[in-house]
Amino acid sequence: MGGAAAAPRGERPAGLPVPDAEEGRTGRGEARVEDALADAVVKAVRDTGGYGGAVYLRSRDRRSLVLCVMSGVPRSLLKPWWRIPVSGALPMCETFRSGETQYLPDDRATMLRFPQFTAALPYSFAHAYQPVRVGGETVGVLAVLCSSSREPAGEEEVREGLRRAGRDMEERLAEYARGLPGRTDADAVAYGIEYDDQPVSVRLPTPPAQAVAIGMIEWDLAGDRWSGDDDALELLGVSREEFGGTMAAVEERVSPDDLYELRAARRDAEDTGQIRGRHFRVLEEPRDEGERVHYRPVELWGHVVRARSSDRLLVGALIDVAGGVTAAEAAERLPDGLFSLDQDGRVIYANRRCQDLLGSDLERLLGHYPWEVLTWLRDPAYEDRYRAAMLTQQPVSYLVHTPDGVWLGFVLYPGVHGLTGRVFRTAAPAGAEPGRALPPSSQAAAPPAELVTTARAGALYHVVQMASVLTESVTVRDVCRAVSEQLLPAFGAQEVALYTVRDGRMYLLWEDGYPQHFLDPFEGVPLEADLPGVHALTTRLPLFFESPEELAGAYPRLALDPMTSWAFLPLIASGHPVGSCILGWNTPHRFTAEERSALTALAGLTAQAMERARLYDAESAVARGLQEGLLPHRLPTVDRLRVTARYLPGTKGMDIGGDWYDVIRTGRGVALVIGDVEGHSVGAAAVMGQLRSAVHSFAASGRPPQEVVTHTNQLLAELETDIFATCCYIELDPATGHARAVRAGHPPPLLRHPDGSAEILELPGGVLLGVQPDADYPVAEFTLEPGSVLALYTDGLVEVPGSDIATGIETVLSCLAVSRTDSMEELADRILGAARRAEDRPDDVALLLTAYDPAGAG
Repeated sequence: MGGAAAAPRGERPAGLPVPDAEEGRTGRGEARVEDALADAVVKAVRDTGGYGGAVYLRSRDRRSLVLCVMSGVPRSLLKPWWRIPVSGALPMCETFRSGETQYLPDDRATMLRFPQFTAALPYSFAHAYQPVRVGGETVGVLAVLCSSSREPAGEEEVREGLRRAGRDMEERLAEYARGLPGRTDADAVAYGIEYDDQPVSVRLPTPPAQAVAIGMIEWDLAGDRWSGDDDALELLGVSREEFGGTMAAVEERVSPDDLYELRAARRDAEDTGQIRGRHFRVLEEPRDEGERVHYRPVELWGHVVRARSSDRLLVGALIDVAGGVTAAEAAERLPDGLFSLDQDGRVIYANRRCQDLLGSDLERLLGHYPWEVLTWLRDPAYEDRYRAAMLTQQPVSYLVHTPDGVWLGFVLYPGVHGLTGRVFRTAAPAGAEPGRALPPSSQAAAPPAELVTTARAGALYHVVQMASVLTESVTVRDVCRAVSEQLLPAFGAQEVALYTVRDGRMYLLWEDGYPQHFLDPFEGVPLEADLPGVHALTTRLPLFFESPEELAGAYPRLALDPMTSWAFLPLIASGHPVGSCILGWNTPHRFTAEERSALTALAGLTAQAMERARLYDAESAVARGLQEGLLPHRLPTVDRLRVTARYLPGTKGMDIGGDWYDVIRTGRGVALVIGDVEGHSVGAAAVMGQLRSAVHSFAASGRPPQEVVTHTNQLLAELETDIFATCCYIELDPATGHARAVRAGHPPPLLRHPDGSAEILELPGGVLLGVQPDADYPVAEFTLEPGSVLALYTDGLVEVPGSDIATGIETVLSCLAVSRTDSMEELADRILGAARRAEDRPDDVALLLTAYDPAGAG
């Protein structure tokens, strides 16, 4: 119960080396996969009219999708989705698995398709996803985000833009892959298209803006001589030929009101050796005749250098401040507070009024999230408003009650490069309570009147996702598989082991990523063992080790595997010890406080799900036993026939099914019967038992096939259960091979001829049992040749998710045709092979095989 090692298990063509993680970000020197994607992501955002985009690539072990390149979306906002399991219930995962484009125009569409995604990001925005393929193999997913409230591009335009971007990315990635070192298989184009690092942010192009003009100058303080480059002379409004190069010539270009500032600049240079932002205005030549004289604001910065021992030379810059500085001065004069946040939500500007209202100076705010610096903004609701603004790209407003009893109104105006905010004092709205944020609003001028409770934070995504997945997990095996598929990709771990407590000892339930036989010595260890997994359970405290030295120091006798970091989590449900969960990382891993809390919470969810699943498994075993008790314990031995049957219960849900089969001696031969009661419940199983008894009774009394089925149909209708059933009834004379068959809504039988050919017996049939009390059921007759094999089955055998029933029937028919028939037992096992191996079997399966051999006996 120590750590565990896991070698990467991605499928690679033979002979291709596994890249070394120490060779660089992608293990390929200067070649980086993100470089091949950056321009394509920006182009995809532009072509689809979006405001953000991202590309996920498969991880090296193929368990996860890893965010490789992102643009226009805050890194911090998407952090919970940097690494997600391929099996996850998320649109990018579904796109990767299905290979189909997904388009979700708003939050309603997202809620219907992906409720877990909406639970973590409850905002309205449009998003679309395109599979990224290389050499016909899906290697990643392109995602584009659009505002759902603005006039969007049409769905087809978005899809077409995504398809173009997908083709562009395929070309770029294929070119990148062909240049990888160590490739030995020319056909393995997709080899090496994988990612296991942090995402790379690519900035969207900034909208065109007026450039800031800067000119370089030299000022000989001793001789009052000026010289400047062309940009400096243009700012002064003179040509090189017109400029006299003296201080007097400069003063002629400066507003008379600002001559003091220019002369004060000289004193600054002589006294301190530098000039720091002296502000004055210079004359700007009129563009049109008759235009009034006007001036342009500039600033002078510089420092003194000594060209010779007696000379003082100032080298500096003349800066056009008609934009930035002037705008900042205007912001300082406003009665409201103004601030700017970068794309990730950190403060990059706040005017003095904003500082006064927030009670914090600029130096304390710069570079920080406002909800981290100001304790009264630490409610997740306020951070959620920033998320809402950035994801919807619409103004958002809310109220805050400060510790001083003042109500402040906030309005956020988002853009792809960040947002600008306004803050102002306001009166408390009617019914307002301190510390509760207002919902997003498209009315930016004033905050809305309703208050809402604290919203969900994106950092809780993993807990929300795991809770949702575990809710759908029924058996202990389902729970273990869900934990493995969710935790390993979500936290970048390479191994997991789940142990349970039984009779005071620890037993392994599930492992993934461990070296073969590594965990054998830990099987059945007592709760007194000196092991971290045991101690985590008995002390009910999680243990985290960030290096092998830490683990070896705490447990010097513990055999270590090649992992470098571990987490040992207790599984406690309702105060009851359930077991332990062990995670391992093959690279140094630092456990942040947030991650420790999330892992501890997830362990609690796992324990609760494990207890519920153990109860289900116990109850299910009893239910299955009752169901199987309704089926024949053994089939009768009939001369000239070899008969065998199989039954497989479904693996989904808490209910039991209603499939049944029977072999019944009649006065004219033997009846071969198979049926399927609609639904999966104890009620369906009870009806199945009644139908089987009725068919057995009617058949044994010597009634012909048509009457058996007709009377059974009337009986089911009289039961008034609202449950229907299908049935196929064949009465066979073993002496002649003559058969009479009746089919009631059931799949057709299959017949294998002695020469190995096989066919579907398209027998005429009637409606399902229980639908029409007076329904007629036609009788079909056929004769079996010696050496023939007849197969009866229920639809659970031929209904495969993602395929139609006709394809399933053809698959079984092909298996029947090519298989040997000297052993009915082996033939039945072969036909049921695929169904038996399926982990997710939504329906029960019943199979009845009969070989007609007049020379032999059953």
